[in-house]
Amino acid sequence: MSQLNPSYTGQEIPYLKIPHTEPGIHSAIIHRLLLHLAQIEPGQEIVVVCIGTDRSTGDCLGPLVGTSLSKYNCPYFHLYGTLEEPVHAMNLKDTLQHINTTFVDPYIIGIDACLGQTSSVGSIQVVQGPLRPGAGVNKELPPVGDIHLTGIVNVGGFMEYFVLQNTRLSLVMRLSEIIASSLYSAIKEWNKGFIPLARREQ
Repeated sequence: MSQLNPSYTGQEIPYLKIPHTEPGIHSAIIHRLLLHLAQIEPGQEIVVVCIGTDRSTGDCLGPLVGTSLSKYNCPYFHLYGTLEEPVHAMNLKDTLQHINTTFVDPYIIGIDACLGQTSSVGSIQVVQGPLRPGAGVNKELPPVGDIHLTGIVNVGGFMEYFVLQNTRLSLVMRLSEIIASSLYSAIKEWNKGFIPLARREQ
């Protein structure tokens, strides 16, 4: 469960926040992800880290995304965090250490649920920079990701644990489906021949 505080400087790609009911949401997320993927260096491995637990309805977004992504059997990225083997507060630090010893300077994409304002519930965000898992429920955990995607699953600011346990599974499922299919499509398209913008200018 991450904190909702996207920020960026003038040189960074602005963050995207879009309601899951928006027509063309897949295209919008894919396009924004392609802008981020353009920053990947040649030979840099993509690692997707889906954070959360299947023991809480509101916090199972990450593992649901991971399970959906695992079904693609995609060779273009490495995946951590599924319903079967979740990445959560207890094993996040060890997982990140494993990733950093297995891969040389990987490009990490973090995925997590978060709480937000009433008007933002049901929105998906694509943000440059790491997510801060646990911040939404006052836990100190290491930051994750060169970029991150979050689904705003419920209202924050009061009794977060209770709110997470009383989140609609139907909304979490819908958000996870959009995130998983959009991320897979973006990585697949990028690998098929999307030329990073930085390299076009050379």
